[in-house]
Amino acid sequence: MNESDHQNDDKYISDFSQHLAIDKNASEYTLRNYIHSLNEFTQWYKTVNSTQPDWSHLTNDDFRAYLRYLSRENLSKAAIQLRFSALRTFYKFLIRRGFAQSSPISGLSLPKTRRQLPKFLTIPQVLELLNAPLKELESVKSSGNSDIDFTAYYRDAAILETLYSCGLRISELCELKVEDIDFNEQTVSVRGKGKKERLVPIGKPAISAILNYWKQLQAKPLPDEPVFFSNVKKREPMYPRLVQLKIKRYLALAGLDPSITPHTLRHSFATHLLDAGADLRSVQELLGHAHLVTTQIYTHITTEHLKRIYDKTHPRA
Repeated sequence: MNESDHQNDDKYISDFSQHLAIDKNASEYTLRNYIHSLNEFTQWYKTVNSTQPDWSHLTNDDFRAYLRYLSRENLSKAAIQLRFSALRTFYKFLIRRGFAQSSPISGLSLPKTRRQLPKFLTIPQVLELLNAPLKELESVKSSGNSDIDFTAYYRDAAILETLYSCGLRISELCELKVEDIDFNEQTVSVRGKGKKERLVPIGKPAISAILNYWKQLQAKPLPDEPVFFSNVKKREPMYPRLVQLKIKRYLALAGLDPSITPHTLRHSFATHLLDAGADLRSVQELLGHAHLVTTQIYTHITTEHLKRIYDKTHPRA
């Protein structure tokens, strides 16, 4: 988050930022985008009206004018949607806190975006990715380079296994503590969006990979310590940007498209479960989606997949 996004003259935006971070446990990405969108609107409003926006007295016309401005700036439909999503959430907050009577954005028609289907990996591709860290470790060992820290490869293998086994968001993985894993029951307690906790199963390969990683450490992590360390000496947890960079690297090593997002493992988890016959409600629970409609997008993927199989294999397709 840049300097201007942190330092807010606007008390309401500052309060909203705290609400997102503390009450909603919003990801760094959501926080940055929402506050940036509000600051951007404020800047535009000040330029046009030579004064700060008085949020409780803004009208539908103010936001129509802003929408026209964004369209003239040639922003994509998705970028415009993101900015108005931030403004809409901000007004919900203002109304709940009694700072505004109603939302001047309601009833505004925004440009429609085509919903992109999430990309996912096939099961063989997932296996290629999961094997990539230890495959690379073998080639590093055979090169005879003794300066390299082997522990990171075991950690990365365990991270990939856990992401795919549990369908976690990157932020959820980074927050995992040792006490969150019940090795006997093979479950993980996950803190998701809005601090909601859910219990998800974890497979034996992921458990083995975690224990194998801990064996490489000089001291096994304590119950209240992170499952995965970014820095073993300082005992610091992994952070999302590092996990993203690692996944991109292993995608490339596995011969897969490195432009695929790290979220793809979560998409693959959901798609493979539905392909194998899991019901939508169970997948919703496992992913920690608040609304079933969010999970339903995966049924489109599996339908597309079935159509392709049908077209390829049915003699009268």
